Amino acid sequence: MKHQPDGKTVAILTDVTKCIGCRDCVVACKQTYNLDKDVPRRWSNDDGLSSRNWTSIIERENNTFVRKQCRHCLEPACVAACPVGALQISDEGPVIYDSKKCMGCRYCMLVCPYGIPRYDWDLAVPFVRKCIMCFPRLQEGKQPACTEACPVEATIFGTRDELLAEAHRRIKAEPDKYINKVWGEDEIGGSRVLYISNVDLSFLTYGKNYDNKSVPSLARPAMNAVLPTFATMAGTMAGVGWIINRRMKNMQTDELEENQDNSSSAVSSDEGDSNNG
Repeated sequence: MKHQPDGKTVAILTDVTKCIGCRDCVVACKQTYNLDKDVPRRWSNDDGLSSRNWTSIIERENNTFVRKQCRHCLEPACVAACPVGALQISDEGPVIYDSKKCMGCRYCMLVCPYGIPRYDWDLAVPFVRKCIMCFPRLQEGKQPACTEACPVEATIFGTRDELLAEAHRRIKAEPDKYINKVWGEDEIGGSRVLYISNVDLSFLTYGKNYDNKSVPSLARPAMNAVLPTFATMAGTMAGVGWIINRRMKNMQTDELEENQDNSSSAVSSDEGDSNNG
């Protein structure tokens, strides 16, 4: 049975106040997907994510630990930007990736407001890598490896409605413990990875304020122009190629005619010299 009771999509809730920074979730993710040991790179030092780390733990002030992973947005910018459909929203909710379709344009990396997708630079044919909320495990009726591994249930799995209700219940029960906000409920169109916390989590969007509008809705005119732009460029390049080929053929024809004229002139000259002799 899939973790999709009543047809509602699945989600993850992380309670930052409960996280002890043990990184069992990180280890579980790496073991599940046979991810190699990470190679430190200067551009991944800020959040620990890479093509080999699909979730990470960020340490903040006062011994606070925040788990970072794909947010599985309700209206994913990465899905909207992908011109070949390599990224899709599954029926269960998670945003999944098909490497066979990916052409490596990396638009998904450019548009993600959370900076999640990473590129596997170590492969001859690189792929985009990110958390898929253990989609294969969900299809087997299991929960994600990260939530299963958490020893203190700082990150839990369920339906989005159930987890939103639980998040608000905890905030109401202990208002002095939490900031009165559920991250992922509304901002940037909402997501399926939710947070409650005692520290501000706006740093997860690099401090940018997107309000409650999804990135695709903000950038839809540009997104809609992607395929027409590809088609226009393809047509332009085809036209340029046709013009160049036509010019080359014309040059070859002119050169051939010129050579034929020179040959005819040479023959006529030889015949004239013979007659004079």
